[in-house]
Amino acid sequence: MHPAAEQYRALLERVDRWFAGAAERYPGVIPCRAGCSACCHGPFDISIADALLLGEGLKTLSPADRAVVRSRGERLLARMRQQAPAWLAPWDLRDLGETAFDNLAESLADEPCPLLDDQGRCRVYQWRPLVCRLIGLPMMTAEGELLENACPIQDQFPEYARLDPQLFDLDALQDAEVSALEAAAKELRGESSSGTSRPPSPPWRRRSPTGEGGGVGVCRAFRCGSRRLPVFS
Repeated sequence: MHPAAEQYRALLERVDRWFAGAAERYPGVIPCRAGCSACCHGPFDISIADALLLGEGLKTLSPADRAVVRSRGERLLARMRQQAPAWLAPWDLRDLGETAFDNLAESLADEPCPLLDDQGRCRVYQWRPLVCRLIGLPMMTAEGELLENACPIQDQFPEYARLDPQLFDLDALQDAEVSALEAAAKELRGESSSGTSRPPSPPWRRRSPTGEGGGVGVCRAFRCGSRRLPVFS
C-alpha cells in the first residue's frame, strides 16, 4: 500500500473507533449493517486522500469485479457528462461549482454507488471514504458544533433517530489530515506540498450564509448522497 494511503487509513480508524464505541453503548439501536446501502446513492464529493485510498482498495478486487465497477462507473460518468459536459478530469468540485454539483447530485439521487455489489455491500469497505464512515450518527464536536445524523432511513428506527450526538474531536482529525492530503495530491497529481496549514473545509462541513433573522450562527452542511442536512454552531 502507498505510504500516504496507509497513513490516511490509520487516521480514519479514529472515526471507526468512535462509531464502534457508540454501537457498544447502544446495542441493537444503530441499524447500520453490511448490505444496507441507503446512504450509498447519488454522487457525493470526496477528498484526494480518499481517492488514493480507494485506488488501493480497487487493487484488491478480482479482474472481474474491477471490470464491473469500471463499467458501472463509466455509465454514471456518462450521465454526469450529459449535465456537465465541460466538467473534465480530475473532476475537481471547485471547477464545477457547488451549486451546479448540488443540482447534478439531486438529479442522480437514485443512482447506486458503482462500488456496491448485487447484495448492496461495498466491495471496498475497508477503503471507503471519510464521509461514508461519518454517516449514521449525530456528532457533537469538541468545539460544540452539531452535525446531524444524515441517515436517510432513520425515521424507520425511532430509538436510533433519537440518539444523542456523540462527542468527537473533528478539528483534531482535520489537522492530522493535512499531511495525508498533501501526500495524496503529490502522488495523484504531481502537486508539491503547499505547506502545513489546514485544507479547506470538507464537503460535509462547508460554510454557507447564516440563516435570515435567526441569529443561529454559521450554517454548514453534511452531504449524504444528494441529501444535505443543515448544521448549526
